[in-house]
Amino acid sequence: MQAIRHIKDRRKDVREGGDRRKSVRNIAFCGANFDPLSPVQTLERCRAIRDTHDFRYLVTPNVDHVVRLNKYPKLYGPLYNGAWISVCDSRILQLLAKTSGIVLHTVTGSDLTAQLFDNVITKDEAVNVIGGGEDMIAKVTARFGLTNLNHHQPPMGLRHKPHEVRACAKFIAEHPARYTFICVGSPQQEMIAIEAQKNKNCVGLGLCVGASLDFLAGKQKRAPKWMQNTRTEWLYRLLSEPKRMWKRYLIEGPKIFLIWAKWHLREKKTSHK
Repeated sequence: MQAIRHIKDRRKDVREGGDRRKSVRNIAFCGANFDPLSPVQTLERCRAIRDTHDFRYLVTPNVDHVVRLNKYPKLYGPLYNGAWISVCDSRILQLLAKTSGIVLHTVTGSDLTAQLFDNVITKDEAVNVIGGGEDMIAKVTARFGLTNLNHHQPPMGLRHKPHEVRACAKFIAEHPARYTFICVGSPQQEMIAIEAQKNKNCVGLGLCVGASLDFLAGKQKRAPKWMQNTRTEWLYRLLSEPKRMWKRYLIEGPKIFLIWAKWHLREKKTSHK
């Protein structure tokens, strides 16, 4: 099959001064933009960030994100298009992309977060976490021997409380750190990230990584490697939390196949013009 590859110029820097974010070419797939970065390349870009750099953020779109993005493109599109790095956090999306002739690396937020804590973050450097309970914070702090972890717990219903979103951005500005892990679920975490990017006092990298710290704290368990490799991690999560996950994986998730089919046919027609 001939590759259908739709590549656009990367989002331009919206901030002046400091280490400006550089233009990178990216891949448009099923209504979302992805950077053609491997897990190692993504980690190295994150490693290069310092707390003297203007704030920028990383997003990890998965099937749930892409379905929502296609449903409300005007509402959620700017949240993802404003990201410094956007990497695919879904082996299902990776497979669909491959079927369309696109090489899309899977870079899970959970694996990236674990790599940063294991190999990059030092125990005495400042680290910010937005979201997650006190128990999770205590376990992550103890596991990695952290001495300077700053935690902010916003209220529920964050997406409908713009003043609380601004309060999260203010927290980031008042606690300069190389990394801020934003763990309040999508689209709330992306809303916080783009608000912080508008705040000229914010620095470092915001990572929109959902439940990644829950996995590090042992509050949730990742699927076995064989399930991850066979693209059935969604089934493990569904069986682990059926009351919370049934709608995501049985109702909303399957919509991605129709989204992909329409996108694939549209791109195929465009490529033959």
